[in-house]
Parts: sequence; structure tokens; C-alpha cells
Amino acid sequence: MDILIYLIPIALLLGLLALAAFIWSLKSGQYDDLDGAAQRILMDDESHIK
Repeated sequence: MDILIYLIPIALLLGLLALAAFIWSLKSGQYDDLDGAAQRILMDDESHIK
């Protein structure tokens, strides 16, 4: 049971780090264009064809 003294703060710290990373990704625009990458792979890019 003594291990819980260490594990609970570590788990809380990791959860806060994950939350901070998620909020940072939201603010930096990582989720702005969800359909763009899916549509880009279907479009023909003829600038690479010679």
C-alpha cells in the first residue's frame, strides 16, 4: 500500500501532461482541417508526372 503514495501523484502528473498536450494541439490548429488530408490523397497531382 505504500506504493500508492508514489503511483497516485505520478498518474495525476501524467494525466495533466496528456491534457496539456491535447490543449496545445487544439490551440495550434492540429484539428482544423480533418477532411483535407483525406481528400488530398484522392486528388491527382500531375506535377510529379513527367
